[in-house]
Amino acid sequence: MSNDSIPSELKRVKAEQGREAAEGTREAADDKRDNAEEHRAAAESARTEAEEFRVLAEKTRVLHEVLRAQLESVREAKEALRQAAEEARLAAEEARQATIAAVAATADALAANLAQMQFLEDARKTVRQLKATDPRDVH
Repeated sequence: MSNDSIPSELKRVKAEQGREAAEGTREAADDKRDNAEEHRAAAESARTEAEEFRVLAEKTRVLHEVLRAQLESVREAKEALRQAAEEARLAAEEARQATIAAVAATADALAANLAQMQFLEDARKTVRQLKATDPRDVH
């Protein structure tokens, strides 16, 4: 071999080594790029899941507020029914007292009517007795 071919051969070997090193570097860069892409995809997936979780949390908060408002409405309705029941109980008690008073007044009126009827009956008997006697029997 000639002397010129040795440096060319050496250059070729070095170039081949450089190409192999570049290929290794390129493969390492590709691996890092693939790794970075996987991390980016995982981060995007995590961001999407976090957004879905945030949306669910917001829906839960809104639902909680709606249910709390409904519960408060039920409590208010229950309190209104309790008050209405208390008012009805008081009205029933007043009606009972009025019924007792009306029965007592009716009893008093019946007693007065009975006394009047007895008085009239006694007066009728007295009148009959007076008619039955002879006016000449007066002493």
